[in-house]
Amino acid sequence: MSAPVIPKTQKAVIFETNGGKLEYKDIPVPTPKSNEILINVKYSGVCHTDLHAWKGDWPLPTKLPLVGGHEGAGVVVAMGDAVKGWKIGDYAGIKWLNGSCMSCEYCELGNESNCPHADLSGYTHDGSFQQYATADAVQAARIAPGSDLAEVAPVLCAGITVYKALKSANLRAGEWVAISGACGGLGSLAIQFAKAMGYRVVGIDGGDEKAKMFKDLGGEVFIDFTKTKDIVGDIIKATNGGAHGVINVSVSEQAIDASVKYCRANGTAVLVGMPGGAQVKSDVFNQVVKSISIVGSYVGNRADTREALDFFSRGLVKSPIHIAKLSDVPEIFEKMEKGQIVGRYVVDCSK
Repeated sequence: MSAPVIPKTQKAVIFETNGGKLEYKDIPVPTPKSNEILINVKYSGVCHTDLHAWKGDWPLPTKLPLVGGHEGAGVVVAMGDAVKGWKIGDYAGIKWLNGSCMSCEYCELGNESNCPHADLSGYTHDGSFQQYATADAVQAARIAPGSDLAEVAPVLCAGITVYKALKSANLRAGEWVAISGACGGLGSLAIQFAKAMGYRVVGIDGGDEKAKMFKDLGGEVFIDFTKTKDIVGDIIKATNGGAHGVINVSVSEQAIDASVKYCRANGTAVLVGMPGGAQVKSDVFNQVVKSISIVGSYVGNRADTREALDFFSRGLVKSPIHIAKLSDVPEIFEKMEKGQIVGRYVVDCSK
């Protein structure tokens, strides 16, 4: 394949300071380093983490100025001289973990996301809210030829994250998993992965629109927190004893606290969502007597990425997306802050 023509400048959404103006403007197209590929980003998902990166309300500082975004799906258009295994025209994905040292104990064990030298797309490395972005060739996701790039974009973070969380819950087919925040960008994918893995699904969220989405995605029991007076009791009753596993993708501290109460004896409550400054509280007597595990689950590694994308390629997982323009990122952030998003926004980076 002949080398594509790469422009000198491109459109991007960039901010100079945390919480500052989100500007849609022309910036230079980056040049890939020797270990990097250059991806013509066609679509990018918009994740709650992107909102935190812009606000700067996590203890890990961002690079500034910053192009956010870490769910980018596109086409390889150039590569560094040390890159192997990629070719021009391949479909490639930009994910949260852009690079790691590959030599520390965490990387050696496949826990690259815990590497103290991790490079993070849309946080410490300019991400996918631009038309051309660089990605480490080892960590970039390999997307199957012919994939719908808009549909696959959210799988690159939200999908991999919830798939890893479900694995961390150590469930068996036929057991109950409760998903707190079931119909947001992560939860809507968690429902589908859970069903494909053979689990029974309880969803906790609010509103009739979300109840309908939950049922349409194959969920079994929906608990509407805006209507019930006893979330814990309702879940324990519906599951005949409590959920064997809980996936907390909600950004509500109260919801996280409730999850350890409706978790079944010997079950696992998995923490994924990270509301700023939140604490998880568990009554010690309850946790000891019921032998509950509380675990944190970060993003998946390269194997988790490959496995999660395989579920997508086989049609077992579909992203419930709303397509917007790259220039709409500021408005999407506003909706996120107000809790008005059902499913996942994906921006067309050509607009």
